[in-house]
Amino acid sequence: MPELNLLKAVNLSLRQEMKRDERVVVYGEDVGYEGGVFRATEGLQLEFGENRCMDTPLAESAIVGTAVGMAINGMIPVVEMQFGGFVYPAFNQIISHVARMRNRSRGRYTLPMVIRFPYGGGIRALEHHSESMEALFAHIPGIKVVIPSTPYDAKGLLSSAIRSPDPVLFMEPKRIYRAFKQEVPEYDYQIPLGKAKVEQEGTDITLIAWGAMMQETRKAAAVLKEKGISPEVIDLRTISPYDSETLLRSVKKTGRVVIVHEEPRSYGTGSELVTMLTEKAFLYLEAPPARVTGFSTIIPLPRGEQHYMPSTERIVMKALETVQFLT
Repeated sequence: MPELNLLKAVNLSLRQEMKRDERVVVYGEDVGYEGGVFRATEGLQLEFGENRCMDTPLAESAIVGTAVGMAINGMIPVVEMQFGGFVYPAFNQIISHVARMRNRSRGRYTLPMVIRFPYGGGIRALEHHSESMEALFAHIPGIKVVIPSTPYDAKGLLSSAIRSPDPVLFMEPKRIYRAFKQEVPEYDYQIPLGKAKVEQEGTDITLIAWGAMMQETRKAAAVLKEKGISPEVIDLRTISPYDSETLLRSVKKTGRVVIVHEEPRSYGTGSELVTMLTEKAFLYLEAPPARVTGFSTIIPLPRGEQHYMPSTERIVMKALETVQFLT
């Protein structure tokens, strides 16, 4: 099996899905000739032609709006927003049309479409390039929100997203686009949407994260093991709908949980997970559920970025505090 980084895994998934189904079209700002700002679509226009991989004007609302029309009429559009911070002009289309079409038409129409975009900090980018706002989209009924953390998962999850009969927002953590490589099968495989992955079994505390924060969480888990603590590590993978069964099973076993995310703390995804776990596993908890997150501020410009992002040290400190509660 070839060793690919996350970016190349996304490219491979797009290429295979375009080969498999001629209804799949890929378009967005600079995704054609240039292959996108990060080269996620590199080579697709050359292989499939300008009718199936094309550039668009700088008009995010139009990109998503045309995808709605295509999807209703039998195509499978996979559109790219250049950066997560540029998706907001299309927010009206997403919340007013993309998310509602199945409900509005009483199931007569579905929208098999994917909206991809790089998101999050960690590469010292400019303003509007580094936001982590998955909670905004997870709050919208009718949309699936997916975030991979490894090349293997990126290929399998994107394939499932493209084959989904309903719209999917596929958020790609650009900090780890080229951070590491992993063996990725060239054969066709899918990873079910809505299923978390237990990366590491443990008995003392559950660590839940997704996207780029999985890197820091894995490092924190290694430090905790050196200290004699057995952490269970879960990659959420699908933010909405999330896998409550896997999370509950783990927290009922360990009795403690720390949730790690890059997005702002207030009203973040972690708040939803804490609420669910408290409501459904209250009698199993041996310590208050804890969060290690970004701050409830705009992410700083490059020189201050490292102070905003959750670090291995912050995760370890919060995990130790949770394990030692009332001891």
